[in-house]
Amino acid sequence: MEVARCQSFTKAAENLGYVQSSVTAHIQKLESEYGVTLFERFGRTMRLTSAGENLLDTFEQILELYDNSKHLISRQARSHLDIGTIESLVSFFLPPVFHRFRLTFPNINLQVSPSHDHQVIQQVKSGAMDIGVILDRIVCDDDIQAITLRQEELVVVACPGHPLQGRKQLSLNALHGESYIATEQSCTYRGAFERLLGNQGVDYTIHHEFGSLEAIKQCVSYGLGIGLLPRIAVARELLEGRLVELDISHPEIAFYTQIVLHKKKWLDPAIRHMIELLYEAAGTQVKTASPSSLEGDTLLSEIIQK
Repeated sequence: MEVARCQSFTKAAENLGYVQSSVTAHIQKLESEYGVTLFERFGRTMRLTSAGENLLDTFEQILELYDNSKHLISRQARSHLDIGTIESLVSFFLPPVFHRFRLTFPNINLQVSPSHDHQVIQQVKSGAMDIGVILDRIVCDDDIQAITLRQEELVVVACPGHPLQGRKQLSLNALHGESYIATEQSCTYRGAFERLLGNQGVDYTIHHEFGSLEAIKQCVSYGLGIGLLPRIAVARELLEGRLVELDISHPEIAFYTQIVLHKKKWLDPAIRHMIELLYEAAGTQVKTASPSSLEGDTLLSEIIQK
């Protein structure tokens, strides 16, 4: 392109900082590669052949694409970030995180797909999701890096005036004969709760089953049964007295809010920033201060440290 602009091997070599023989050799290699003559001489003047003119147009397009790619990548022009999560987290934990993320990356569209924990993990493994935020037991999977944010407290809630309200340190047997307003069957903590009740020989009845936390809370508030929900999902109702907490706990019902990533996922600045925001929202201290200095597993290994 410089030879075509200068119409001289000598001037092009001077401008590029090459010796003339090197420029000549490069042009000869191009002519050999394409099987055409690119320049022809008319006295002291060099001109492009028709083949050279066509190739010049193509090279100009290539350089324009190259410049555009540098501009896009340098600005981290990712159009969207796909996040898999569950309803309770997207409703009561993630909105402030998304707000802060938007302040730093206003042009990135956060595409959030509420699902159940197992499906989120499978989507992360398949690459359909960039990152997952789940509420589950500690995930152990050869393809998944699970980063624990915090233990998420689960509470048994009932309507105000329930016979068990105010009683201290209730055993699971106190729930014998209760009607249970259940989450959907794919919910991990529902499964653990029901297995525990079964192992303890506690009889209960499921009269209603919903995929909506709001529907469960409404039914519980009207005295249709008890519910097991994350505290973050019922904090307002407990504060306002629309629901009451029953003093029931068990060490086997231990669930954790976790970030799940594919172990081979490249963590671009947008994903790194999202991870740091999730840590801050969960009240977990991130040990490293600068995300720009972190790469892949280095980020994960450092932020897991307590």
